[in-house]
Amino acid sequence: MEVLSKLEAELRIRGLSKQTISTYLLHCTKFLEFLNKEPESIEEADVKSYLASKMSKNAAPRSIALTKAAIVFMTNEILNKNIKFKTPKIPRSVPEVLNKEEIRRLINSAKNEQHKLIVSLLYSSGLRLSELVNLKIENLEMENKTGWVRDGKGGKDRMIILSNSAIESIKHFCGDRKTGYILQGRNGQLSSRAVQKALDELAKRAEITKHVHPHMLRHSFATHLLEAGTDIRKIQVLLGHADLSTTQIYTQVTNKELMKIESPMDDL
Repeated sequence: MEVLSKLEAELRIRGLSKQTISTYLLHCTKFLEFLNKEPESIEEADVKSYLASKMSKNAAPRSIALTKAAIVFMTNEILNKNIKFKTPKIPRSVPEVLNKEEIRRLINSAKNEQHKLIVSLLYSSGLRLSELVNLKIENLEMENKTGWVRDGKGGKDRMIILSNSAIESIKHFCGDRKTGYILQGRNGQLSSRAVQKALDELAKRAEITKHVHPHMLRHSFATHLLEAGTDIRKIQVLLGHADLSTTQIYTQVTNKELMKIESPMDDL
């Protein structure tokens, strides 16, 4: 369909990531299939009708917001419409994290170096899943305990930090390799699915009942830095957040520390 080809071209020109382009195209394709009408005749009511149908099927608020963003981009930027309407705000839930003991148990439960490296990199650097599987040896400056995420979310590069133990694991796992993906799969690059499968196995072996996923280790990285007194703006940069308000959600996680403080009246 011509409109989808134009949409893909516009998204590429604007420098959006492959994942975002794929997601936008998927949502817009489903929308057009739902309508079964010429794209040029799309009206605001059509968009609302489609979103309402997704809401009736209990689609998550984040899914609704993403679907709306994709469709409105297509209608307004490609079809030159002027569709604007409000949808419910996405609720800000407090992210679930692992404590340091659980992190240690995860690492200790690893039976091979690659599984150990997965946990070490996600937790020591706060990487997103896509950033982890795309991380290359040549992107690291291990003598400075740093590395670089190239072409990350929003097409941006950013510096990451590396722990001493992660560096040792990388050196042991990569050996004499100087280039290429750090984590290896059957086709050269480890898949996102393989990472999640590894975490599932490690969590089960470590007897952790929480659903451990890559972003939970990223949440844990940010939360533990904040609890240690690291400035939230520095954490924002390390996570690659464009807006400080996104990072501030971790201040809610650390409220549990406030609950440990005893009132001065208890000393009277």
